Amino acid sequence: MRVILGLDAVDEGTALIEGKPYHSLRHPLNHVGSLLDAAALHPGRSGRNHLLWLAHAQGLAARRVDQVIEQVGLTPAARHKAGGYSLGMRQRLGIAAALLGDPPIIMLDEPFNGMDPDGIIWMRGFLRSLAAQGRAVLVSSHLMSEVQDTAGHLVVVGRGRAIADADMADLIAAASRNRVALRTTAGTHAMRVLALAGATVAATGRDTVVVSGLPAERIVTLLSRSAVPFSEVSAHRATLEDVYLELTGGAVEFRAATPTDVSQ
Repeated sequence: MRVILGLDAVDEGTALIEGKPYHSLRHPLNHVGSLLDAAALHPGRSGRNHLLWLAHAQGLAARRVDQVIEQVGLTPAARHKAGGYSLGMRQRLGIAAALLGDPPIIMLDEPFNGMDPDGIIWMRGFLRSLAAQGRAVLVSSHLMSEVQDTAGHLVVVGRGRAIADADMADLIAAASRNRVALRTTAGTHAMRVLALAGATVAATGRDTVVVSGLPAERIVTLLSRSAVPFSEVSAHRATLEDVYLELTGGAVEFRAATPTDVSQ
């Protein structure tokens, strides 16, 4: 993101916005809005004055400032000093700044940081609404659950290289591998019955088993026939965390030792 915005130099290659390098854009906020650091503001200025300064530098009207303040829900605190804002409020202020020029491209780095639960829910819907308007919305985040609930397309980077670039649904489906999740209080018995029928089984918890190689309907029939109690048989859906760990298994820069039981 810093390379795209001309903040870092590249060793090779180019980064263009609408076919041009960032530094050549006359009014960059009309082309791309970004939030890379929520702390990049003058603590003595009010949130509204911070935005007014940016708007003036880009030739934007003051009424646009009030529009984006309302859009991100900061109206009650707009005239308070930004130095007293919480991290979540600073994130909202930074997003308001990114929207000032009504750009077709939005880039946000870790926008969920500092958000309370209500703020996280708002952020999910807000990002989806920006994309629904036809904007390109690029979000960088380590919060897998939020990315999974928000993004439609995913790029995974490991040690400086892109190791996946695909639709979210395709990656989740590939990692799920047509497996079936089984919940039962008789795990050992269930695993034995299913293994004899040719399935590959693995216990994933005290009462949970993941089954590969048999459809859910066949699993239900086998368990019922063998009087194995179960409370759930459902298609196993991998999480984005599962996908990420699988993709980056060989591209982890720092790997801690496996924790050991200190009581032993």
